[in-house]
Amino acid sequence: MMATCGGVLRELAQQRRRFGYPRLHILLRPPGITINRKKTQRLYREEGLTVRCRKGRKRAIGAWAPAPALALPNQRWSLDFLHNQMAIRRRFRILNIVDGVTRECLRAMLDTSISGKRVVRELADLIAERGAPKMIVSDNGTELTSNAGLA
Repeated sequence: MMATCGGVLRELAQQRRRFGYPRLHILLRPPGITINRKKTQRLYREEGLTVRCRKGRKRAIGAWAPAPALALPNQRWSLDFLHNQMAIRRRFRILNIVDGVTRECLRAMLDTSISGKRVVRELADLIAERGAPKMIVSDNGTELTSNAGLA
C-alpha cells in the first residue's frame, strides 16, 4: 500500500510542481487512497520531493557610471517617485524630474498609477521643451527599471 501511495504521490508531484504536500494530500483523496496527512508528509519527505524554487524576476539593467562633477544647468536630471495616501485611503504617486545643478523642479507628475511608457513619454516631452541632458540619474527602484525605459 505504501509503495503505491509513494508512486502516486511522485506522479502527482511531477504533474504539479508548485504543489507541496498539503495540496497533494487533497489530490490523493479522489482516487480512493485513504491516507493520513502526516503519512503523506512523511512519504513526501522520503521520496525527496520539494516544491521547485522559482527563478528571480528578470529586471531591466543599464550601464552604471560614476557621476562627474557638473556645474552647468540642464546637464543632469534626477528622477524619483514619491508615494503618499489621501485621507480617504486612496494612494497616489508623484514623479519628480529635478535639474541636478540648479535644483529646479522641471516636472512633477501626479497620478494614481504611472506606467513606464508614461514616464518615457513625459521625458520625451520635457526633452523637446528644454533639450536633452547629458545624463539622467535615478535610483534603481522597480518603477524605473522597466523595459520601456530602455527603448
